[in-house]
Amino acid sequence: MNIDYVTYRSAVAGAAGLAVSLLAYGLVSAPTRVASRLGMRGLKRRRAVENNPAWAQIEPLVRWFGVRVSGIISDDFRNSLDKQLALAGDWLGLTPEEYIGLSIVAFLGGLLFGAVAGIITGIGGLMVAICGPLFASFPYLLISGEAQRRLKQVNRGLPFTIDLMALAMSAGLDFPGAIRQVVEKSSDSTDALVEEFTRILQELQLGRTRKQALSDFMQRVPTDQVIEFVNAVIQAEERGNPVADVLQIQAGIARMRRSVRAEELAAKAGVAMVGPLFLLFGCIMLLVVAPMILKLAAAE
Repeated sequence: MNIDYVTYRSAVAGAAGLAVSLLAYGLVSAPTRVASRLGMRGLKRRRAVENNPAWAQIEPLVRWFGVRVSGIISDDFRNSLDKQLALAGDWLGLTPEEYIGLSIVAFLGGLLFGAVAGIITGIGGLMVAICGPLFASFPYLLISGEAQRRLKQVNRGLPFTIDLMALAMSAGLDFPGAIRQVVEKSSDSTDALVEEFTRILQELQLGRTRKQALSDFMQRVPTDQVIEFVNAVIQAEERGNPVADVLQIQAGIARMRRSVRAEELAAKAGVAMVGPLFLLFGCIMLLVVAPMILKLAAAE
């Protein structure tokens, strides 16, 4: 029995080692594609490396894995990852290949953490099986959370920004000048809306049309408010209508929508509080009734 068990464990270890070796060979021998370091993504990468020491330590390893998997992933999957990164504001300046590389690094870190925790707790196999996939999912969770944060931040600041742009254009500035006023008057250069308007200015300075720059903005932040704002500005430009008047109308609609949204959330808050209040009432009743029941039981 012991010999069979040892043989079984050896066979499993050998199969696992062979699988890891084949995976490593596939990654090393796969053709690679060159990742661009230009544009906003390259700027985000440089800032992240300079301001985040922990990321600066693992960035070369992530880049190495990214190069290894660049020839394996399909174009459709690569475009899907690229869209996720664009929604997250080019988080850490990652490319789609490096997104996968970061997941691989996180997976290996999870295996190491699980092995150490398994030695301490005595359940090594279970901890490794849990921690590996769990750590590998962290990059996706972080990027998804960053995307949701950016969308909320843009929606929250867009009505006031449109108001400021309308005032600037009513005072005689053109559309790029109004955007420049928004960027210069902002107190937070890391704000998602300020970053997007800075990118629009850069694209206009590079010779792109207003329609192209705004359409790219709508793709990076596909919320209802942004879509309405972009479509209204593009239609006003095509029809020759005053953009300042259109912006004032858009600002009023955005404020009204925000008020309606706040009223809806306030109405839902009462319903959402029923469950916690019921649990709180049950706990209070338990604290009041339990001593009485214990006294009655002791008296009998």
